[in-house]
Amino acid sequence: MKTLKTRDIVALGFMTFALFLGAGNIIFPPSVGLAAGEFQWSAALGFLLTGVGLPLLGVVALALVGGGLDTLTKPIGKVAGTLMGLSIYLTIGPFFATPRTATVSFEVGMAPFTGNTPGALLVFTVAYFALVMVLSLFPGKLMDNIGKIITPALLAVLAVLGVAAFVAPVGDIAAVAAADYASAGKALAQGFVQGYQTMDALASLVFGIVIVATIKAAGVTDTRLHTRYTIYAGLIAALGLGLVYVSLVYLGGMSGSVIEPGTSGVQILNYYVNTTFGTSGIFLLAAVILLACLTTGVGLVSACSAYFSELLGVKYRTVVIVMSVFSAAVANQGLAQLISVAVPVLVCIYPVAIALIALGLMSRLWKHKARVFIPVMTVALVFGVVDAIKAIGWSVPAVFDSLPGSNMGLGWLLPVVIVLVIAGVLDRVRPVPVQA
Repeated sequence: MKTLKTRDIVALGFMTFALFLGAGNIIFPPSVGLAAGEFQWSAALGFLLTGVGLPLLGVVALALVGGGLDTLTKPIGKVAGTLMGLSIYLTIGPFFATPRTATVSFEVGMAPFTGNTPGALLVFTVAYFALVMVLSLFPGKLMDNIGKIITPALLAVLAVLGVAAFVAPVGDIAAVAAADYASAGKALAQGFVQGYQTMDALASLVFGIVIVATIKAAGVTDTRLHTRYTIYAGLIAALGLGLVYVSLVYLGGMSGSVIEPGTSGVQILNYYVNTTFGTSGIFLLAAVILLACLTTGVGLVSACSAYFSELLGVKYRTVVIVMSVFSAAVANQGLAQLISVAVPVLVCIYPVAIALIALGLMSRLWKHKARVFIPVMTVALVFGVVDAIKAIGWSVPAVFDSLPGSNMGLGWLLPVVIVLVIAGVLDRVRPVPVQA
């Protein structure tokens, strides 16, 4: 029976880390730290819960059910499961996350040298997605190309930046935290919601199948080993992501005395590396961003192409080409536009995704899964839609604003927990329905 050696498991973990570490993972933590001021560690904890905890739990949930997103969503029915799969794959795929890997790479890594012009962005995105396409055409080589080659270089550059953030801060904490972060509780909640922007909880529901495919490509056929190695990879990735987030939140927090409130993460990073390392720092940051975004872009295009290839019955390589071209076109809308449009979508989808992950982890508790999955995820969707309406700027009935945590984007949490408890109890006391 084929097994993976320790170095192969480490390479698999490095690949998983690199798949998750993309655009949002680098540009949002510094802005969270800057806004939180003296409450930066509370904000960091909230960010870690959604940016590290949820992705790890998502990978574990998929490993436990022994399949992909379609297996996890099976209790809610084929139609609802397919619709949820489409919403997740399109969000982290060609509509938002995948194009964002290119725009962040450009604005942080290339714009300082070429200028932030539409022409320069077009040339860069074409070259970027051409490379992503080539690497994605051979998904069986992901562990070799990313886990053993690209990620070690990425880790080395990140280590330099992370150590420098603690050893050589450019300033001090802001005198006053932003209004949304004005207490430890508010900072925790805001960090939690800002972690949505990484899209990693959604990505975990997609990357799980990429990890398993990589393990299979290495010759491992035992499904129990697939589960074990997937969990190992998730733990390694979670450790790496946690270290990155903590250092970047601290970097942003210790810039409060020299950087204006509300400054974007891109601007904070550019200021820090230019002040600390000079011109060489700009190249250092460009290398970090390009490597991080490239690996995530490859992972997203590979995962989405595999999904749509099976769903539509189209050849995988054909979908890779279409996905790459479409993502390049969307990327030319610019980073600010992508972020602004993504916010309502994310606050709508995330409660549903979190509920799905939690239900998947507890799936062995239910006698008849549909009786728990359907009501819980329905309530999560209703409140997600309400939060999306609020994010757009429209008004909602006052009852939704009166819920605990609603002013911090967490109004969905208590109703979902209540429905989960009620549905879970009813499921335990009722008999299992007879199958036709």
